[in-house]
Amino acid sequence: SYPGNPEGPNNALNVLSCIGNEARVISGEAKGAIGYVTGKHGGIEHVMVDFPPEVLEKLVIGDKVQIKAFGQGLKLLDFPEVTVMNIDPSLLMKMDISVEGECLVVGVTHVIPAGVMGSGLGSNQTYSGDYDITLFDDETVKKHNLSTLRLGDIVAIMDADSTYGRIYRRGAVTIGVVVHTNSYIAGHGPGVTTILTSSTGKIKPVINSKANIAYYLNLRPELNW
Repeated sequence: SYPGNPEGPNNALNVLSCIGNEARVISGEAKGAIGYVTGKHGGIEHVMVDFPPEVLEKLVIGDKVQIKAFGQGLKLLDFPEVTVMNIDPSLLMKMDISVEGECLVVGVTHVIPAGVMGSGLGSNQTYSGDYDITLFDDETVKKHNLSTLRLGDIVAIMDADSTYGRIYRRGAVTIGVVVHTNSYIAGHGPGVTTILTSSTGKIKPVINSKANIAYYLNLRPELNW
């Protein structure tokens, strides 16, 4: 995050950065190392970046990281009822996406009901931040296999419209990336940053266990996907 007034440079950092953007260390012992934006955390207004473990060992407080912010404003001209946000076009091209009639078919690891979404609802825009999957109801967690959520998972939230803020709307679909882990504070849980949304349901999710940005960006090649 950028120190100082959150309405200034830090606001620009959080809005313009997109998941999958390249981040380069430009000072310190790790200068030249490359990482990737993996999400945005609302409230605290942080942009999160993944670096390999060997790079993290060299980073110190005060090192500078430059993000090649690119992706906001992307439109799918053949799918005007699908809104795109917060994702680098090159990552979008790597995702498990196909076309079925007027719908985009998107591979996801989990399908989540809007009723379990908590902190982040009511925001008037979705080009920064996230909103949280609450995991307090054991039956719901079991029914939707939510105990297996991982950082980087691409998930579908049903009956959720994120076109102009985050709201409940029957038939709408939101696709997002899990960007932070669980919380035991009421209303909080794993956070999801929106990347695709359709208020009219022109997105059809299908289960794909490999639908994770770490797989698409090859961030963890040692994992057995």
